[in-house]
Amino acid sequence: MSDKRRGNPGPSRDDDEEDVDLGISLRAVANIIDAARADETDDDAEDEDGAKADAAGGDLETLIDELNEDEQASLLALAWIGHGDYEPDEWEEALAAAREREEADPAGHLMGLNLLGDLLAEGLAAFGIVVEEIER
Repeated sequence: MSDKRRGNPGPSRDDDEEDVDLGISLRAVANIIDAARADETDDDAEDEDGAKADAAGGDLETLIDELNEDEQASLLALAWIGHGDYEPDEWEEALAAAREREEADPAGHLMGLNLLGDLLAEGLAAFGIVVEEIER
């Protein structure tokens, strides 16, 4: 199943590129992307229904807070790759930098990133993973 994952056209196992270990489940990332996008959409409608926007933001915060430190670092590194701060082949470097950050409120930091859902989706896309194809 070699479908442009990481651009490695050389000989390899059929599913080799699918084995990229991001340190967080794809389902968890997809759920966070969905919640972040819902939160961003609800922010636009906050004047109409502020309670709805608060609930979506609370869901996103809960999803991020439920992750362990390594998963939160993976999420941040993935967002950085989606932003273009790192390339996919610099994953270990991005992950190390994310682990070195000492955030008192990692969820708040991640939620403060503009278009978090899109950054994470772009980060996955950099590894050849399409968020819409992830089973939820």
